[in-house]
Amino acid sequence: MSEHPLLPQSEIVLAEPRGFCAGVDRAIDIVDQALLKFGAPIYVRHEIVHNTYVVNDLKSRGAIFIEELADVPPGATLVFSAHGVSKAVQLEAQARGFQIFDATCPLVSKVHVEVAKLHKEGYEFIMIGHKGHPEVEGTMGQLSSGIHLVEDVADVARITPSQTEKLALVTQTTLSMDDAAGITLAVKARFPSVREPKQQDICYATQNRQDAVKVLSPQVDIVIVVGSPTSSNSNRLREVAQKLGTTSHMVDNADELQAAWFEGKQRVGLTAGASAPEILVQQVIERIKALGAVSVRKLDGVQETVKFPMPKGLRL
Repeated sequence: MSEHPLLPQSEIVLAEPRGFCAGVDRAIDIVDQALLKFGAPIYVRHEIVHNTYVVNDLKSRGAIFIEELADVPPGATLVFSAHGVSKAVQLEAQARGFQIFDATCPLVSKVHVEVAKLHKEGYEFIMIGHKGHPEVEGTMGQLSSGIHLVEDVADVARITPSQTEKLALVTQTTLSMDDAAGITLAVKARFPSVREPKQQDICYATQNRQDAVKVLSPQVDIVIVVGSPTSSNSNRLREVAQKLGTTSHMVDNADELQAAWFEGKQRVGLTAGASAPEILVQQVIERIKALGAVSVRKLDGVQETVKFPMPKGLRL
């Protein structure tokens, strides 16, 4: 194989928007500010966001990532990850007397608030999401019962709510919009009176990044998504490109790029999941240039201006 597998005059086409969203920015800022204000160590329940680079960077500065609250010493400062936590975890953390900062994305918190409100009105819930994902565990853990997880259309036929008069639908915020729409149709077909969210639960950033990949994919020969394997929204970006018929690969960093992928290709599409920092995108660009790309072009796209406030006690 040639040293420059890309065709002559090859270009990199950047999706817009890509990379960090407001919820991820805020979560990382919360850990940063806590380290500055209180000093290391700062304990974080679960990876603050699903990105290896971000987690390793924070570890190097004194963040300690844990899954079990028993691993946090009494009186320590604890941050909840951007994915949110169950009621049981919240209560246990309070009972153990930690100083707590909640980095749950406000768009996930919005789903939690809706679940609590409708539960008081007697509703049961159908949640569309991926089993075992921390956001799903956090949302389902807002209630002790009455919330039924569906991962695909087949699951919709299997669930058995105790009543169908008061059923509400909620979704994980980082799903594929197309997949969620298909499952929603199946839920509505089986439970015609189901209450849908007033605003779509899938977050603006997930939606914008998927839309950008739909614009990007037809214009390129291959799509590279920068994101960690645990990142739900990054995985969905790769799937969106693949479903549109464009070969796509997800990489955690530039070292994972394989020259063979680019053999005979002219245009390389590049995007990044909402938890992937721009520094990784720039490193991937440099590596693709080394494989023969000569120019970089950015597509037009939605300009995101969303900003979420910091929690009390950490505001500058």
